[in-house]
Amino acid sequence: MRMAWLEITVRTAGRDAQAVSAALTAAGFSDLVVEDEQELEAFLDENRACWDYIDESLQKKLRGLSQIRLYLEQDDTASATRLRVVLDRLGLQMEAVPLDETDWSESWKANYPPVEVGAGLVVLPCWLAREDCGERTPIILDPGLTFGTGAHPSTQMAMEFLEALAFPGFRCLDLGSGSGILSITALRLGASAALGVDIDPKAEDMARENAAYNGFSSPAFTACTGDVTADRALMARLSEQAWDVVMVNIVADVILALAPVLPRFLHPGSVLMCSGILGSRLEDVRAGLRQAGLTITAVKEKEDWRSLTAKRS
Repeated sequence: MRMAWLEITVRTAGRDAQAVSAALTAAGFSDLVVEDEQELEAFLDENRACWDYIDESLQKKLRGLSQIRLYLEQDDTASATRLRVVLDRLGLQMEAVPLDETDWSESWKANYPPVEVGAGLVVLPCWLAREDCGERTPIILDPGLTFGTGAHPSTQMAMEFLEALAFPGFRCLDLGSGSGILSITALRLGASAALGVDIDPKAEDMARENAAYNGFSSPAFTACTGDVTADRALMARLSEQAWDVVMVNIVADVILALAPVLPRFLHPGSVLMCSGILGSRLEDVRAGLRQAGLTITAVKEKEDWRSLTAKRS
């Protein structure tokens, strides 16, 4: 359904952007976009353990910025009047810019085109599942909030490693599985079983859904929620199984935290694949894996990111 919209921008410089956002939400305005440098920096400081890297272009874009954006249908005069009343009470002004008529329910899909990876893989959003992929093997995903759409260099390098490592019937453990993209790739490349583990329960559900898009379900694909470094029962259950490939596509600090337990999941012929490592952290990860009794066998690099494979020494 096509409709005309207004993009409303409320400048909040010198004010608490979250307090303004809360007031707008209380007045019935939802789906607010808060763009505030201080909020971003506070969020990064509180969650620094989750990543090594933040896009510098994003930080530059937000430098000195404090504003809230929201969208109203152009003919929704009642909401526009209510918004003006709220902003007058707060002592704030708004700018309204008409947007071209767009099918909002579909236009976001343009951000997820097919992504060719490696020698013979292509990542497709689920609405393009019937696309002709030629000789490439499709990896079908519903792009969501969980990490792993195939666009990030670390994920692409992990998929390329899987292409090189795959053999018929291999078994794969995917730690930090996110969307399930690497487990699904392994199954598409001939794995007999893949198990995805993530600390986020939303990732578990998303991975199952994505596996189903590709025709996989239990027992070929299973997913669970847990922290293998803290959950001894989960660690013991996983280490009882024979994994040919163990994948860890997270960030350097998490890989280092996992390093002491990773050998438990490897038999003498297994391969460990680690990705999500910034080039500046590669030597840290090398040292951590060596200390855990592992030998680095290969390193890939793409842009600022590194991936590696290792085996038990």
